[in-house]
Order: sequence, then structure tokens, then C-alpha cells
Amino acid sequence: MPSDAPLPIPAPLERPAARIGLGIILRVCAMACLAGLFGLVKVASERGVPIFETLFFRNAFAFIPIAIYIWRTSGFGVLRTSRPGAHAIRAMVGLTGMTGGFLAVSHLPLTEATALSFSAPLFMTALSVPLLKESVGPHRWAAVAVGFVGVLIMIRPDPANLANVGVIFALVGAVGSALAMITIRQISMTEPGARIVFYFTVAGALAGLASLPFGWVMPDPGTLALLVVMGLLGGVGQLLLTEAIRVAPVAVVAPFDYTQLVWASLFAFLVWDELPRALTLVGAGVVAASGLYILYRETRRRREPAV
Repeated sequence: MPSDAPLPIPAPLERPAARIGLGIILRVCAMACLAGLFGLVKVASERGVPIFETLFFRNAFAFIPIAIYIWRTSGFGVLRTSRPGAHAIRAMVGLTGMTGGFLAVSHLPLTEATALSFSAPLFMTALSVPLLKESVGPHRWAAVAVGFVGVLIMIRPDPANLANVGVIFALVGAVGSALAMITIRQISMTEPGARIVFYFTVAGALAGLASLPFGWVMPDPGTLALLVVMGLLGGVGQLLLTEAIRVAPVAVVAPFDYTQLVWASLFAFLVWDELPRALTLVGAGVVAASGLYILYRETRRRREPAV
């Protein structure tokens, strides 16, 4: 699943089929951008760029498409907020997820790190009980349990693999992303999506910049261009996610999030001649199936008194 949450924009209940098709195309393009983003993070790591320096470029250059989007839609007046504390909490958990994801791709094959990131909705469902006081029925708990079996298939639960630092970072990133989705759900009741994503991007750029005294490297021109493109991809991918749910129902476009693994596999093959392991694909399939079932039950829950 993507580490960047879209700007939550309300959408009309009924849409023409052409608009639904557009939403699917936008969602698939968003997944391509995010797969490219994480692929470039891995390339930058291999070139010796520290993760927090990468974090700075990811957020600093994402400002360009995000600022244009805000200017052309809601206007910059939307940035006024009376809830700075809520934005700080959202930024803290979101940056934990983003940093964990960046560290995971720097230590794991790209396809494996991507597949493990799909566990975020499982953690979100489980954590929504204590944090949001939501009622999760037996069907969704069963889906969560099956999903975690898929995670175990991917990480091959023996002591050597469980101690793999890349796996640990991937799971920390997934938990951070889950907490970010929960906090977005909480604060979006009063805070518009443009405001949420703007302050998160500010926090990410500042957090990355704060690491400057602890060892940045001066990137060569090629690596600098790579870092700029990485930031632009992150911003554009986030906006494509937003536009996808604006023109089509979430229940229709969300399943296409799993196309990120296809894009990541293609990127990994072209750059590193890397093919996904069979167990990674099997585990990812199990996690994807459980995530889709959770989405289905969540959609029904919003229409019925209880699920």
C-alpha cells in the first residue's frame, strides 16, 4: 500500500462509467509513481545518500506539485489551522512510516519491501479498536489473521529472517502508515485534506533538514537530479491518489493499490535484474486478498448498522 495517504476529498455517490475508468487509471498511475519513488530511494541509498537527506528531498520537492494543486483548487487560505497539535501527531506517525519504508527498501529487495508494506491496512484494522473504539467483527478479525499469515509467508519465520533489519524496518513502516491513516481519519473531520498534506510535507522537509549537522553527502549532479525527480514523483503520486478518489469510489479504486507490486517488480528487474521470490508473491497474494476482504467488509459496515 502506498506510504503517502491521499487528500481525503468527498465525492458524489454516483459517477458515470467514464469517470470510474478515469479514477482507476489515476490510481494505477499513482502506484507507478510511488513504485518509482521507492525505487529511486533504493538507488540513492546505494549511492551513499543518508536516509534523512533523502527524506528532505522527498518532501521539499513534493511542495512544487502540492503547492500548485492548492493554488488551483482551494487557495492558500485553506492552510489556516487551529489544531497544530493534531498535525504534529499526524506528522510524527506519518514520518515514522515513511522513514521505516525508506530504510526497508535500502535493506531489502524492492519487491519484498513493497509487498510487506501491504500489511499496513491489517495493522490499521487492528489498531482502530483501541484507538478509534471501532467495533471490528469476526469477519474482519479473520481477514486480519489471514493477512498476517501472508506476512509470515513473506518473511519466512525463522530466527535469521525475523532478525533481518530490513524486515523490522518494513513492519515499523507499515505500523507507522497504519497510525497515519488512523490519525488522518480522526483529524479530517475538521481539517481539509490540502491542509493535512501540506503540514505533513512541511514536517518531513524540516525533519530531513534537521539531520544536516549529522552527516549529509554532497550529491553529484546525477544523484541530485535523481533526488529531485524522487520528490516530484512523491508529490505527483499523492495528488493522483487524491484525484482518483475524487472521481471514483474508494471501494472501486483501492484494489488497484496492489498494482504497485507490479510496477516495483518491473523497476527491480530493469535496474537490478531482480525477480520476486515465489514466497514473496504467495504471501503478497494472501495479504492482498485479506486487505480486499477488509475493504469489502468496511464498505458494507458503512451501509449497515453493524458488521
